[in-house]
Amino acid sequence: MRGTTFKRCGCRNPETGKKFELGACPQLAKRNHGYWWARYDAPPGADGRRRQPYIGPYKTRKAAQAALVQALATAERLGQPIDRALKVGTYLEKIWLPGKQRLARSTYADYEEIVRLYLVPGLGHLKLVELRDKHARDLYDAILQINRPLPDSEKPSDLLQRLLEVRALSPRKTFPGEAAARKQKQPISPARVRKIHAVLSSALNSAVKSKRLGHNPIEHVELPRIKGRRVKPYVWTTERVERWRETGKAPGPVMVWTPAQTGAFLDFASDERLYALYHLVAFRGLRRAEVAGLAWQDTDLTGAGTITIRETLPDEDDEYDDTKSEAGERTVALDATTISVLLAWRERQEQERRTAGADLWVDSGRVFTREDGSPLRPQWISTRFDDLVQKYGRVRRRHAEEGWTPDRIARRHRVSESAARGAIKGVPLPPIRFHDLRHGAATLALLGKVDMKVISETLGHSRHSFTADTYTSVLPEVSRAAAEAVAAVVPRRPGGEADEPAPVAAPNVISFAERRKRRTEHAG
Repeated sequence: MRGTTFKRCGCRNPETGKKFELGACPQLAKRNHGYWWARYDAPPGADGRRRQPYIGPYKTRKAAQAALVQALATAERLGQPIDRALKVGTYLEKIWLPGKQRLARSTYADYEEIVRLYLVPGLGHLKLVELRDKHARDLYDAILQINRPLPDSEKPSDLLQRLLEVRALSPRKTFPGEAAARKQKQPISPARVRKIHAVLSSALNSAVKSKRLGHNPIEHVELPRIKGRRVKPYVWTTERVERWRETGKAPGPVMVWTPAQTGAFLDFASDERLYALYHLVAFRGLRRAEVAGLAWQDTDLTGAGTITIRETLPDEDDEYDDTKSEAGERTVALDATTISVLLAWRERQEQERRTAGADLWVDSGRVFTREDGSPLRPQWISTRFDDLVQKYGRVRRRHAEEGWTPDRIARRHRVSESAARGAIKGVPLPPIRFHDLRHGAATLALLGKVDMKVISETLGHSRHSFTADTYTSVLPEVSRAAAEAVAAVVPRRPGGEADEPAPVAAPNVISFAERRKRRTEHAG
């Protein structure tokens, strides 16, 4: 392959009004007039036609020659020249993103949103080969400035302005004359910036593999530090429950019930139509989207006693999706009690199908459905769970503060009298999220001395280390057993001897101070 360097400018011939031909401008002899370019013979394209890409502009001939050498070497190594006209936005939207269709639908939607809201408005106008780490750093700084007040008299940068113009609108319906609000009103977190960086880095690594880039230019960009520690679940101990009853505040955003609290809730909810759903999640730790997408064909209740997690039903979506990750697709073993609960639920659902009739029944094939057989909305599952926890608390308050009898409470709050009596005699039930039942299932498994690897596989975690790190805040019973085991290792004397007074010194023993006094008297 051959190449050459030359100098050119944009001047026009005053006689014709047209641009001078290459090298014809009389001003090019001046040192600071025009720019240096390079051009080389590239391998023919798919159509077989000759190609001669341009490289430039450069301020000096030396810089143009260096770029030409690099381009020739790259074309020799890769077998094709790099497309220097390809823009970042075009690459992301037309080449890279369409190739990610095999991702889970929710993951692909997140990638698409990141490309549309951040990468294209921030970097899309740049040429792919000219992308540098500085561009990425400036983008991340601008993203962190979204929804944050600017210093006095400072205006948004052009980069920040482009990001603000494409902010996603809220899905809430607007009234006539009302302007649509933005979907995100809170500042963008450093964790989200790290996700944006991961998507961009993945796209650029693909560009390297497809020989559109020689290297990933943002490989060593320093990312914003995430302040604070990753949130871990904490158990509702007696002291924490008492403090919550006094202040109404939980110690942390992720809380877990003790076995007694979990049992109190399940006893109270035993008459609930979808009791089997809450029972399954409390003991086996399924995610909300997983339990909403669980199909009867993926259960084996009368044989191996297992369920297989293959599909999920994401929020605000009418179509089923793959599991969150490859590890999320798993087979979960069930205990005898859970199997009997699910079999009883299947009989009840079958009765609902016969009652509805073929004209009204929706054959979704899902384990947990509405009364007409249609799929459950994931958000409704959480909402109903919150209602049950709050109802438990109201039952206890009606009795303790207002003196209501169990039968009156049962009629007023539409619960069975046995459920009302159980709540009155049971332990206080502090608030948790529905997802925290999943955390509770993990801590119950730890209490049952289940191996950490088995717990990780049951929960569908990709890494066992993540499971171990997340559930270090185990139940008090587990921590106490560990503390007792450590204390038992150190040998100690019987307790009675430790309380005896220290022995008195023998009368013939002379202290150091006494000896010093005698020496002084003798010397005197």
